[in-house]
Amino acid sequence: MNQSVNMILASGSPRRKEMFERMGLLFTVIKSEGEEIVKESNPKKVVAGLSEQKAKEVANRYFEYEWALDSKYEKTIVIGADTVVAANQKILGKPADEADAVDMLMALSGKEHEVLTGVSVICLDKDGKIIEDDSFCFVEETKVCMYPFSKEEAEAYVATKEPMDKAGAYGIQGIGAFLVEKIIGDYNTVVGFPLSAFIRLGCQKNFFRI
Repeated sequence: MNQSVNMILASGSPRRKEMFERMGLLFTVIKSEGEEIVKESNPKKVVAGLSEQKAKEVANRYFEYEWALDSKYEKTIVIGADTVVAANQKILGKPADEADAVDMLMALSGKEHEVLTGVSVICLDKDGKIIEDDSFCFVEETKVCMYPFSKEEAEAYVATKEPMDKAGAYGIQGIGAFLVEKIIGDYNTVVGFPLSAFIRLGCQKNFFRI
């Protein structure tokens, strides 16, 4: 993967970092530190808004780093992302405790829900000014169909501790895969970043060349 831009990933997610590395992308991680402000209730608008907040927060302080001024690239893109699990248009966050995790899982048992990831890309020139034509935001949605499972199975899964830091109380890339019957859409969107859509849009902007 050839790239013509400096890339900043505004996320501390190890899964997103691993996906970028797997594609051979060159990037720097600068985790967003701003307070997340939710202004909407619609899941698509929530992930779009939060991803934009993350990207803007990092973009606004990127040039505070001395090494940023020495970039060999004419453009820098700052990438913010946010993922939510939603059932019946209601966002399911991370469980408060083990009992909450079990309740959340049982609400998903045998049913279909959505996982949405919003991605915001802010493109900056060498002076740190935003290049509007090269900046963009999009949301990808994947439907996840769960097998019917018992409360005992949910409790056994929760006992592994894997669900405790996961939105929707499960991780499709881990032990939680045994709960998932099928998905309709992009697997990477469920993991936390719709890489294919991002690369394709980046190629259209001439950020990358395959």
